[in-house]
Amino acid sequence: MPYLFVYRGPVIASGSRYVALGSSFAAGPGISPIVHPPAGRSGSNYAHLVAAELGLELTDVTYSGATTAHVLDTPQDDAPPQLDAVTPDTALVTITVGGNDLEYVGTFLRGSFLNTIAKPAVLLGRRVANRIRARVSYLKDDAAYQAVADSLTTVVERTQERAPNARILLVDYLTLVGPATRPRLDVPLNEEQLPSVAMMADGLADAFAKAAAATGADLIAASTASKDHAIGAPEPWTTGFTMLPPNLGGFVPYHPNAAGMHAVANLITERVRTS
Repeated sequence: MPYLFVYRGPVIASGSRYVALGSSFAAGPGISPIVHPPAGRSGSNYAHLVAAELGLELTDVTYSGATTAHVLDTPQDDAPPQLDAVTPDTALVTITVGGNDLEYVGTFLRGSFLNTIAKPAVLLGRRVANRIRARVSYLKDDAAYQAVADSLTTVVERTQERAPNARILLVDYLTLVGPATRPRLDVPLNEEQLPSVAMMADGLADAFAKAAAATGADLIAASTASKDHAIGAPEPWTTGFTMLPPNLGGFVPYHPNAAGMHAVANLITERVRTS
């Protein structure tokens, strides 16, 4: 039987220029060392790990809180739009953004926070506690997910225009809620709220898949690879929930941990080396 080789993109030579675009799931807040505090950018995020492994010249403009608009054309704090970093000589670009367009992690955080403070609020009456819990809407309509898919498509197309020879990888989000995640025990959401967060994650992953199909960009499905490493799993690749800040022994909740960053970096380096 003849061997079929499928060519996926240009070979990335050592010393080539690599630009990392994205939000906090790419930046790595809370993972030591933090090399750019305003962005929450870690020197051990997946971009830095990939660059070190492949010998690439990295420009990392990932920024916590970034939306697709911050990548395309909107400054964030004092940082210019992230696409400004992509130049014609760029050989590799990774993109992890779109979750903040949906308020994905923000919704998870607000629900967890409100449920946590609602417990002592029961002392003031269940009506007060229920009002607190009711402040979060976990559902998005189809148009919201399509808007993210369209924006991601635009990000890739603009990247292709700026760097026609670049290999572009859409890297979706590590899974937070998986088969092992237990409501109330692993996260402070109940049996009705938790599946809604998982549905939002599925919609976000589908937006990445649509953008990859529309543009020909490679898809790194970190969401699929991490299903068995979600919150509550024996070896989670993301953090759980805490109300303690890092300086008091806490961590950045609902974000990749060091193991998760290494896992995503391995997915990327394997793809670059084998296709």
